[in-house]
Amino acid sequence: MKRIPLSLSLLFVACFALTSCKQVFLGLYGMKMPKEMSEKRILRAGKKYHIPPEDSYQLDSTYRTYLFSLDTSKFKHQIKNHYQPLQALYYTKSGILESFQINCYAGGFPNLKWNRNEIFEVFPPKQQAPVDSLLSLKSQIQFLIPLSTTAQIDPGKTDYFVIVHWNRFMGRQTRRLLRYVQKNARLTTEGQLKIVYANNDNHFLKDF
Repeated sequence: MKRIPLSLSLLFVACFALTSCKQVFLGLYGMKMPKEMSEKRILRAGKKYHIPPEDSYQLDSTYRTYLFSLDTSKFKHQIKNHYQPLQALYYTKSGILESFQINCYAGGFPNLKWNRNEIFEVFPPKQQAPVDSLLSLKSQIQFLIPLSTTAQIDPGKTDYFVIVHWNRFMGRQTRRLLRYVQKNARLTTEGQLKIVYANNDNHFLKDF
């Protein structure tokens, strides 16, 4: 998979890993400044994106703590990838990460090209970001905080388990990713698929 130009990749790193984002840059991508999200706000935003309330979660604050506790000399790139604000992780029934989609590999302006090279035209989507074993499916689930509307899940009963990290502040980029994920899910012809959605707005309050 061809990576996006280095200049654009560095731009995303500066935007989402540092504190140098400006209102103008955010506006060009249809983004907003992050704000604290209560459960009520998460559900209200999720409704706009067609996120089922029974599949809605909030990402636990310990997710960030865990990532930055890892050895950066060994896992620098993996940590950066798993900290991106928009992600779609496709795990098999055995808990193996098979497809990994993140914003900083999508590229594109003024919209991220989630379907670059038609990767979302098959299920599971073709590989975009490098897959790794930094976070197992079991670990990912441990970082999901259920809301009052969330239904109990059993990953063992699904053939594919998809975890989507989403937020309000990425605006139309979030909407576009969710549309691709939801449309792509309709391509499944065999087995059971479960998609859960983890809101991560509160994780980025300090990064802007």
